[in-house]
Amino acid sequence: MAGAAFDHLVLAAATLAEGVAHAETALGIPLPGGGAHPLMGTHNRLLKLGEASFLEVIAPDPQASPPDRPRWFGLDHPPARPRLLHWVIRLPGLAQLRADLPQALGPVIEGRRGDLRWLITVPDDGSLPHDGAFPTVIDWCAKHDADLPPRRMAGAGLELSRLDIRHPRASALAAQLAPYLADPRIHFIDADTVSLQARISGPDGIRTLS
Repeated sequence: MAGAAFDHLVLAAATLAEGVAHAETALGIPLPGGGAHPLMGTHNRLLKLGEASFLEVIAPDPQASPPDRPRWFGLDHPPARPRLLHWVIRLPGLAQLRADLPQALGPVIEGRRGDLRWLITVPDDGSLPHDGAFPTVIDWCAKHDADLPPRRMAGAGLELSRLDIRHPRASALAAQLAPYLADPRIHFIDADTVSLQARISGPDGIRTLS
């Protein structure tokens, strides 16, 4: 049941300013604007990667009212230092396909910002699936591929060339994901601890984000 595609990287930080500084230093590119998520009490900055994917830098929003549920991406307890925490794939028809996906992803909830609407999997406790190694799944509810939000984002000629995902059960996670996603840039690597590292190609060559 293939049909998913890589959507975005998630770089999390205790504050948005710290996360943006980390990403800009690593990539050598200033990050354009983003927005806020009142439902989750978070805000972000976004940078296009390729034609239909992006980097999201996200942190708790100190101006937002406390959410009435745990924040997504484990952001009730953000990392002490900015780091590449997670990744997201998009799967059209997510609501209908949810029963076939791993239970660790959590239920499907609706997100909104302005006139933008999407469906996304979020565990009830806000935790990251398999500590961030297994992707969250999103459906942008777009009628056509040309309507995907990443296609309308500002870019700077950057593109994901490789994503290394290290986890003690990397081989098992890769097998779980294989029916949905076939992307030669995604590599699961068996390791004692969980970490993500992305190689981003751009006008100045290859940069590393971790």
